[in-house]
Amino acid sequence: MYESRHHRLLPFRAFLGRLARHFFVAVGLVLLSLWVGMWGYMHFESLLWRDAFLNAAMLLGGMGPVNAPVTDNGKIFAGIYALYAGLVFLIAAGLLFAPVLHRLMHRFHLEDKGQ
Repeated sequence: MYESRHHRLLPFRAFLGRLARHFFVAVGLVLLSLWVGMWGYMHFESLLWRDAFLNAAMLLGGMGPVNAPVTDNGKIFAGIYALYAGLVFLIAAGLLFAPVLHRLMHRFHLEDKGQ
């Protein structure tokens, strides 16, 4: 996916394209995760879509739910979704930072070799 240390640094325009692809994958992952969270809150807690959106978005953002779950199934879903949301946050951050960090490390490696 990325150029190896033996290749030249990717042109800036191509780097921006790579960065945009990573951004859209991260946004797609977050939107899919938001939809799953909304479905779960609507299904297990009978929340309106606006309240389900708020709870799912707050969990994905790392803030925690607004409405405490009241049903047993809702509590199980909320716990599993909270664990999942934490992983999604880390994965999305990794997707966004990976191209930048790779380019930075690649540039330092090329400077060490004198290219």
